[in-house]
Amino acid sequence: MHIWVDADSCPKAIKNILFKAAMRTHIPLTLVANRPLHVPSSPFVKSILVPGGADVADAFIAERVHSGELVITDDVPFAARVISKGGLVLTTRGKWLTPQNIGEALSFRNFKEELRGNGIDIGGPPSPSLRDRQNFANHLDRFLSRL
Repeated sequence: MHIWVDADSCPKAIKNILFKAAMRTHIPLTLVANRPLHVPSSPFVKSILVPGGADVADAFIAERVHSGELVITDDVPFAARVISKGGLVLTTRGKWLTPQNIGEALSFRNFKEELRGNGIDIGGPPSPSLRDRQNFANHLDRFLSRL
């Protein structure tokens, strides 16, 4: 088992939850980003720096993720790639993306992209709330306790 993090856009509070979980459970955690990250000194936590560019971190993880491994990301097209390889996806808001709901998530994401492409400013997602962080932590803990 391995936990991969699309760390370029992962909020600090979520990273801290992941650090604690990895050190508590001894499950390897790898954060992949195109900028240096500060991670705790632990044999279970590491960061990998990839070159800058669109989707470079996603491609790095997608090439290495195995069936049953967990990926933390809010990037829906990337999540679809992970799911197609048998990986599990949890968003930073604590929502599981699955083979059953990824199509709907992709459609909604594409609809928002179309609106933006037509000049409609719909803004970006807000930072995860305290409730979102608790939801994430609860889903992660339940998942890890089943292992």
